Amino acid sequence: MRTFLESLGPLSFAGFILLQVLQVVAAPVPGEVTGFLGGFIYGPALGVFLSTIGLTLGSFIAFWLSKVFGRPFVEKFVRKKTMAKYDYLLHHKGAFLVFLLFLIPGTPKDILCYILGLGHLTTKEFLLISTIGRFGGTLLLTLGGSYIRQHQYYRFSILLAVAIVIIFISMVYKDKLERLFRKWHVTSRRETGRKLRRDERHKAGKK
Repeated sequence: MRTFLESLGPLSFAGFILLQVLQVVAAPVPGEVTGFLGGFIYGPALGVFLSTIGLTLGSFIAFWLSKVFGRPFVEKFVRKKTMAKYDYLLHHKGAFLVFLLFLIPGTPKDILCYILGLGHLTTKEFLLISTIGRFGGTLLLTLGGSYIRQHQYYRFSILLAVAIVIIFISMVYKDKLERLFRKWHVTSRRETGRKLRRDERHKAGKK
C-alpha cells in the first residue's frame, strides 16, 4: 500500500484521502490499518491532517446517503441486531450523548454514521461530533505508524501500552456505558414529555 501511494507522486495525498473515505463508506480495509499507514508514510502532523480530512468526508458521505435513501438502504449495510441496539439514537436529539459514543473505543463509528443519518442530528452537528470524536483514535494510530517508521520502538511501546489500557477499560465498561446512555435517553424523553404536558395544561388554563 505504501509503494502504491508513493507511486502516485503528487496525487499521493489525494489517494490516501480517498482510501480513508472508502474505509468509512465501504470498509474495504480496517480503519486501524489506514490510520497507522498515514503516520508511517506522512509522519504525525500531516498524517493526522490527511486522515481527518478523509474520515470527515467518508463520514459525511455515509450520513448523506442515509439521509437521502432512508432506512431500507441503511439496512443493506447494517445488521438488524446493530440497528436494534442503537435504535434509541434515532429518537434522541441530544448531540452530547452521540459525541460520547464516538469517544468510546470499539464503538462501530462507521456504522453509526449510517444510523445517525436516519435521526434528528443536522449535518453540521454530525460533522462536528464525528470529526472531534474520531480525533483521539486517529492521533494514536498516526503516532504509532510514525514511531515505527522512525524506529522509535520505546515510544511505540509506551503508546501501545496506553492503547491497550484504554481498550481494556472500554471493553469492560462499554456495554455498561451504552446501557447508561439508553437509560439517559429514556429519562430525557420522559422529562420532555412531562414538560410538554405542563405547557399544554398551562396554555389551556390561560384560555
